[in-house]
Amino acid sequence: MHNHAKRETIIQLVQFMKESSHTVILTGAGMSTESGVPDFRSKSGWWKNIDPRSVATVEALEENYDLFHEFYSMRIHALAKCLPHKGHHLLANWQKQGLIHTIATQNVDNFHQMAGASNVQTLHGSIRSFRCHHCGAPSKENTFLLKEPCTNCGGNIRPEVVLFGEPLPEKTWQNVLQHIHKADLVIVIGTSLEVYPVNQLPEMTNGHTVLLNLEEVEGKYEFDLMIKGKAKDVLERVDELLKIV
Repeated sequence: MHNHAKRETIIQLVQFMKESSHTVILTGAGMSTESGVPDFRSKSGWWKNIDPRSVATVEALEENYDLFHEFYSMRIHALAKCLPHKGHHLLANWQKQGLIHTIATQNVDNFHQMAGASNVQTLHGSIRSFRCHHCGAPSKENTFLLKEPCTNCGGNIRPEVVLFGEPLPEKTWQNVLQHIHKADLVIVIGTSLEVYPVNQLPEMTNGHTVLLNLEEVEGKYEFDLMIKGKAKDVLERVDELLKIV
């Protein structure tokens, strides 16, 4: 892994972007940390000394709704203070310029859409929309935050996020697979690639693969380029070079 983003590496990424006729971006939690969103996978991200991965589950939703509700209410309130950063806006701009085509994200914060990106595939759903866990009827954020039951059936309201133990939305997954198979370039930003099945995606392309991440990624992934750094910083440097190279 390169120590910090060397200029030559970023120039190579810019070349890949300019040569690619179909570029897919895959983003994870590290894309949102610079907006002030806590990364629950990092050691400091543990909430009340509970591993969030034990709360973001179907079991917690069904058997410990108080804890589930408290965790997601805290996340919703924390997000209310956060906005997309320059990196989100750069990706949206590159998409408008035709430099990238699809953004697939594991993040549930909708920052890509808020920054103006279109065709965003939300692999893990969105924390900005809500439904009844029991009957599936759509609901509202306020109903959830006030812990009110579903007006339709009295069931528990939940955010429309994919919990541990739930499958990814099939249509979204198939869309992303199609783009990955078609891609000349896949740029993975800010994910440790720990979560199945999203961590399989970089291996499913015949195109170039680039990893842009703050930490080393454990595992046997063979990326053509690895750039170590914060998402926003590196994307800003890529944007500068895109204009001159």
